[in-house]
Parts: sequence; structure tokens; C-alpha cells
Amino acid sequence: MSATNNDLFINWLKKEVTPALGCTEPVAIAFAAATASKYLNEPCLNISGFISENLYKNAIGVTIPGTCFSGVDMAAAVGVCAGDPDKGLETLKGINASQIEQADAMVKNDAVSISARDTPDFIHIDLTATGATQRCRVVIRKSHTRITELYVNDQPIPFSMQTCCDADEAELKQFSIEEAFDFVNRASFEDIAFILEAARLNGALSEEGRKKPYGLNISGTLSTAVSQGLMGDDLLSRIAIETVAASDARMGGAPVTAMSNFGSGNQGVAATLPVVVLARELQASEDELARALALSHLTAISVHSRYTRLSALCAASTAAMGAAAGMAWLFTRDLQVIQTAIINMISDVSGIICDGASNSCAMKVSSVTMSAFRAVLMAKQGVRVSDHDGIVSEGAEQSINNLCRLVTKAMPHTDKEIIRIMAEKRQQA
Repeated sequence: MSATNNDLFINWLKKEVTPALGCTEPVAIAFAAATASKYLNEPCLNISGFISENLYKNAIGVTIPGTCFSGVDMAAAVGVCAGDPDKGLETLKGINASQIEQADAMVKNDAVSISARDTPDFIHIDLTATGATQRCRVVIRKSHTRITELYVNDQPIPFSMQTCCDADEAELKQFSIEEAFDFVNRASFEDIAFILEAARLNGALSEEGRKKPYGLNISGTLSTAVSQGLMGDDLLSRIAIETVAASDARMGGAPVTAMSNFGSGNQGVAATLPVVVLARELQASEDELARALALSHLTAISVHSRYTRLSALCAASTAAMGAAAGMAWLFTRDLQVIQTAIINMISDVSGIICDGASNSCAMKVSSVTMSAFRAVLMAKQGVRVSDHDGIVSEGAEQSINNLCRLVTKAMPHTDKEIIRIMAEKRQQA
């Protein structure tokens, strides 16, 4: 394998598998507000602007990390009062009760006004912080912390001063599952050992979710069912409980960092923890775990890079296809089994919609995690959904492309209707 190809996969992993504290949509708003406040150089008196409808969908209902609050205005206010934009997607790390009270007061005093707009980019934030004598406007587009415009008193700040902007905006080449498989088999352990940080961070998030009843406490429900004999204390249960616990905690506002995938902590959780639990069961080495995790995260990236960053499809489902690949690798090291597991999953969970980030996301994580394990078991036994059935084709790549075709061509209509329903509910509340 050439060094260039090696770099491609490592660059994808380092670009899209990153630490994030809390749901990335409200955190992106807080990041933008914190950046505007930083460049204001005086106390922020109010903040206003707009965000894309898709960002609104994923930010309106989920708990802001470290708080018991939700909402777009509150996310911006917390960013102003407590955010550190130099921390990127961990902007709200270390916030305290006093800062949360200040943010709450800003919202109650109508000092925050943020609307939702239909924009060409699914991720679009345009916020202006105003002080007694100055104002700062920040524009973010395409990804959660990618600042594209920055103005102080209507004067543009030179690009070199936009320290929060993505260092490398160049698009990376897409790749196939087979290419990712070849990479993880041939790469040196030293080249991919950094991916083990995903196991550490998401493992700690899962542990937090099993200590306290965050969100809907779905992991607690499953654990209770096991203790009552309603579910078996088997490998599938352990995979589901540990994975869902991390999602419970993340969506419930736990102040614990997740390792994200493609801008989402839930996607990072779904791509990481099933592989970690199975590796522990199989007594896999660190080298084997690193390769399985790298394949899982790369598979999730390969699928998601073929459609929009936000959409009407629950992206935990495509991230769990990564977990299926990683688990199949641990079991068999067989590319055909890996590809078959992905095809089985596409037939199973391709209809799960994203109706906004909320505590119920953990239910979807539970569903796709169980689907991933089932798809791998089927593939191990040579059972594959027929290419005559539904949207799957003979090969994994075409099956993935068929799914992404639905996301990009048909689901935008579904997405807009979901947003309309959510907006109507807010108006009626």
C-alpha cells in the first residue's frame, strides 16, 4: 500500500473522528456564539441571527451538555456566557452553574433571537453578537465549526485570524469498503493506534450512562429486563446496554466527551462500542481492536460521505453499518462476510428517519446496534438478503449507493415535512 493511500485513510479518520461534548448541533450554535463574543472585546448584550432548518431540527429538543436546558436560544446564550471557541466541539467543557444562570437570564430578558431559514447548506449558522459599542458577526457553513466569514463592526477579519476554521478545507477522496478493509489489514499498528482513543472516550461515556438515569434511561430499562429474566444476559444484551448507555448520557446532557464520527457523537458511539464489547468478549489484542475500530469508523465515513451531512435518514443507522463491518472483521477477517453484513443492514434499517436530536435518539441507537449484530450473525452463516429484494443489489457498494440515492433524491421532501411538523408543534405549545 502506498504512503499516499495510507495518508488518505488516516486523514479521513483524523478529520471525522473527533472529540465532541454534547449533541453537535446545539454545540455548533454555542461555538458560533462563543466565537462572536470572543471577537466582540466587550460584554455581549444580545445575540441574534439565523440557522439552517436542518440545524434547527437537531438543536431544538436535545439537552445542552452540562445543563438541564434545551433550545436554540439557550445554546447561543450558553455559548456567550460560558463557551470557549478554542475548544471546538468541546466549547462547553467545564461550564458552571453561575454561567448557566447568566445564560438563562439572557434568554428570559429576550436578549437572544435566532430564527430558522431554508438555506442551501444543511449546516448554516449566521449569528451577530452586539455590545455597547461593537458588534461581531460569525458565519459557519457546511460543517459544525467551519467558519467561512467573520466580521467586526462590518469589517472582515483576515482569513489567517480565523483560528477556529477547519485547517484543511480540501475534500478528501471517497473510498470503498474493500479499500478500507485492505488498509486496516496492512497498516502498521503505530499508524492507527490513535483510534483507540475512541474506545476510551466512548467507553467512559457509556460508564457515565450506566451510573445515572440520563434521558429516557433506555440502558437502564434493558438492564432491568435482564435482571428480571425478561432478557438474557448474553452478548447481544451487553452490546446493546453498553452502547445505548453512552447515547442516553450524551442526549441527556452528561458533561462527558464523546468521540464523534462525521460530526455526530451518536454516530461515534454506534461505530465504536459494539466493536469494543465484542473485542472484549473475544479477548482481542489492542492491535486487533484498533484495526476493527478503524474499519468500523472508515466504513461509517465511506457511507456517510456519499450523502449530505444532515438529512432525513437517521445516521446512527449508517454508523452502525460501520460497527457491523468491525464486528464481522473481528469474527472472520473475511471481506465477503463484512460486505454481506452491510447489505443485510441496508435491507433492515434504511427506513429510520431523523426527526431531530432528542433523548429518543438512544432508542434508534438501540435498534441499529441490535440490527448490526444480527446482520453479522446472518452473514457469518452465509445468509444474505437477495438482490431481488428491495433496494439492495448484488454488491455492497451498489447497495450503499442505492441507499444514498434515496437520501439525496427522495428524502429531502421527507426532511422538510419533518421540520414543518416540528415547527407546528412549537407554535402550538
